[in-house]
Amino acid sequence: MERVLRGLMTSEGLKMDVELTMKRIFWQLTFFCLAISGSWTVSAREKDDYARSREAMVASQIVDRGITDPDVLRAMRKVPRHLFVPENYRASAYADYPLPIGEGQTISQPYIVAFMTEVLRLTPGDRVLEIGTGSGYQAAILAEIVKDVYSIEIVEALAKRAERTLTDLGYPNIHIRIGDGYKGWPEKAPFDGVMATCAPEQIPETLVDQLREGGRMVIPVGREGAIQRLIVGIKRGGRLKTEEAMLVRFVPMVGDDR
Repeated sequence: MERVLRGLMTSEGLKMDVELTMKRIFWQLTFFCLAISGSWTVSAREKDDYARSREAMVASQIVDRGITDPDVLRAMRKVPRHLFVPENYRASAYADYPLPIGEGQTISQPYIVAFMTEVLRLTPGDRVLEIGTGSGYQAAILAEIVKDVYSIEIVEALAKRAERTLTDLGYPNIHIRIGDGYKGWPEKAPFDGVMATCAPEQIPETLVDQLREGGRMVIPVGREGAIQRLIVGIKRGGRLKTEEAMLVRFVPMVGDDR
């Protein structure tokens, strides 16, 4: 009888252990699923907030100032600007002013990005040369519209960071080179459009040479620290015919020997 009772007690103990283990596993799985669900909810909420901020940016900063090109507006609504700025500036990513991105450089004001893109009058089959990759944001806007973007950045740390961001976002049509923007990218010329997001004191002839006949260029020109002129040009008869669009202030264009 004693052996039987011991056997029953042992069996009952095993049964209780199994039940406790199963309950423990159930609650662990429940808490895990709740945690995952919570993180997904926060992530989705953040995405919605950023999407609303982008839409408000386009409406109040870009459309209200006269930008009408549907491809430009679509790109500005789509590209997640907040992913191109340091985390401590993400709350201001869609604000109406430039932001620092490190290495003494900035990401341009959203309106300026849209304006400079629109004046190039781009089409889907175009190839564009960009001087000054910076954060990579302007390249992403261009890449939403054209076939290929060739972007040159002299600051290696910025170029590598931009390349990582653009790769993560899935832009195989953006090609980045670390180097002197004054030299352009001659082996890929001629380009349908040339854009500079940094200011030389004079328009480099090498960039004009790499622009196709009938192609368009937008470039800020002027000394460092001074008010500069944003120049829009079209190449006719081998020469760049220009007009001044507005007064701006950009970081200087830096070259290997400048």
